[in-house]
Amino acid sequence: MLVKWMRCTVVDRPGFARAQRKWAGLLGEPGFRGQGGGWSRARNGVVHLFGFWESRAFYDSFMARSHDRLHASQVGTYKEMQVRLFEYRFDVKTGFRPVFTDADLLRVAHCRVRPERIEHYTLMQEKVWNPAMAGSPGMLRGVFAQANAEDEFLVLSMWDSSAEYGKYRVERVERLALRAQTGADVTHVAGDVIDLEPSWTV
Repeated sequence: MLVKWMRCTVVDRPGFARAQRKWAGLLGEPGFRGQGGGWSRARNGVVHLFGFWESRAFYDSFMARSHDRLHASQVGTYKEMQVRLFEYRFDVKTGFRPVFTDADLLRVAHCRVRPERIEHYTLMQEKVWNPAMAGSPGMLRGVFAQANAEDEFLVLSMWDSSAEYGKYRVERVERLALRAQTGADVTHVAGDVIDLEPSWTV
């Protein structure tokens, strides 16, 4: 499964929101699995969107055929669009589905990992971070994915409420990072918390 992460700064909020609803046209696209996103809590005007495709081939076909038509009404409503593609590696928790309707909050972590530490980092994600997140009552599901560059990773988790995510963050993150030796693995980590915008879910 291909995971597409889009991040941009919106300059025309009503226009962007109107145009975002037109992406419902994705529903007829072969290989499309789901899309959703919302507003960053930390950065004013910043939007994160996540799209899921069965494979890179289906995604490339969509980009060549239908993308520009769906995108046309959104031109001029945002600036600084960044797009990154990742390949699914494994679930965070179990039974990942690209469904956003029951979530209230998304948490994204973007990591660059030292090449010689990729194996250790991946193992720690599986053995330390995943069980901790899966054991948090408000964590619904998530995905761990890797870019073609190999040293770049995405961890996306879906939560049913801010309160539950807040409990997990305060109680556990620092302790888990020590246990997983995250500092030795990672050269750069950036994250954000996103309030889902239900009308953008496809």
